[in-house]
Amino acid sequence: MAPYASDDRTTAEPAGDPGPGRRRAARYVVPVTVMGVAAATIGLVPAIASSGDPDLPDITAAQLIEKIAKSDVEQLSGTVKVTTDLGLPDLGGLESSLTSGALGQGGDGSSADPSAKLTELASGTHTLRVAADGPERQKLSLLDGSDEYSLIHNGKNVWGYDSKSNEVFHGTVDEPAGDRGEHQPPATPKDFAEEALKSVDDTTSVTVDGTAQVAGRDAYKLVVKPRQSGSTVGAISIAVDHETGLPLKFTLTPASGGAAVVDVGFTKVSFDRPAASTFDFTPPKGAKVTEEGALEKEAERHAGKDSERPGKAPKSEEDLGKGLDGMKVLGEGWNSVATFDTGGPGLPAGGTGSDLDGFLGSLGDRVKGDFGTGTVFSTRLVNALITEDGTVYVGAVTKDHLVKTADGAK
Repeated sequence: MAPYASDDRTTAEPAGDPGPGRRRAARYVVPVTVMGVAAATIGLVPAIASSGDPDLPDITAAQLIEKIAKSDVEQLSGTVKVTTDLGLPDLGGLESSLTSGALGQGGDGSSADPSAKLTELASGTHTLRVAADGPERQKLSLLDGSDEYSLIHNGKNVWGYDSKSNEVFHGTVDEPAGDRGEHQPPATPKDFAEEALKSVDDTTSVTVDGTAQVAGRDAYKLVVKPRQSGSTVGAISIAVDHETGLPLKFTLTPASGGAAVVDVGFTKVSFDRPAASTFDFTPPKGAKVTEEGALEKEAERHAGKDSERPGKAPKSEEDLGKGLDGMKVLGEGWNSVATFDTGGPGLPAGGTGSDLDGFLGSLGDRVKGDFGTGTVFSTRLVNALITEDGTVYVGAVTKDHLVKTADGAK
């Protein structure tokens, strides 16, 4: 089926301002960590996998984005398939160790803590079961063979349960999940679409490219592409349910082509209200239960031990956050680059012959410019430059554009 509308950029204002409808719809599922900076800079494969090409009324890109914004779905259940391929190097378990260290748990944290457990979605293919009944009740389960990890929000309580270790995490919230700043990374096509549509401006092409059928539902295909050169983003494709306006599928590929970087879509979906018992949870007999505050105290205890070691300077969260407080954004649109000072010495410039130098050299590319010397670390979507003096430049841009931006900042 031919596209319904060519380039249509009259939607920049509603896409940039989520409005009550979009904020309301965003509450329907417990968020999960899939990836960080890539969430707002997504791409597409040209055609969404479908089992049909439904004949739907013509619609413009502006009307379709407005349809997404007005979507008020709050009750649903279904299955979501998530595939992520950032092209990260195989660090042989080092990644999980670094994650544990970054959380300050020193290996003593709970395996049911969502901030650690759900980082598994950053790579590979995973199946999720989701259910929601308004802003107060959501459940997400990560399936892994016979094992299952569930994250449940019911009223003021948030429960995480890891069946493999029989461990439970418990926390509380004062506001609905959709209104809270923490634990809010994307998990479903709706979450990703909301972030992606914030990028719609004069640097962006927006079209409607026919129809598809996703999870047995008829949908329109919205395509968003950067106009600028220098971005690693290819385009965005979002399958939008023609009845409810809910995004059903979302696919990301880089400008370099190849397999999708992120592919998130419903394989089954129902808009019936889930049974109230879906959101009930009682810790199983014999399960180890960890309260949210206990993890914070454990992190503080390990931070105190580190500060007592010879040659170890104490570092508080405030110290580590100083660089991010001074973050600046260089450039505009899809070519935006974030930069901040870590407050540390940065990375060695190379040529020292040390084991660390060799390890870093195997992971990144040494570069030089007006900014000095540094190392560029690359994924299929995001490039990051860390200079010898501790300055970081990161964006969904090519390595050449990143180095050029760093040169221009000096």
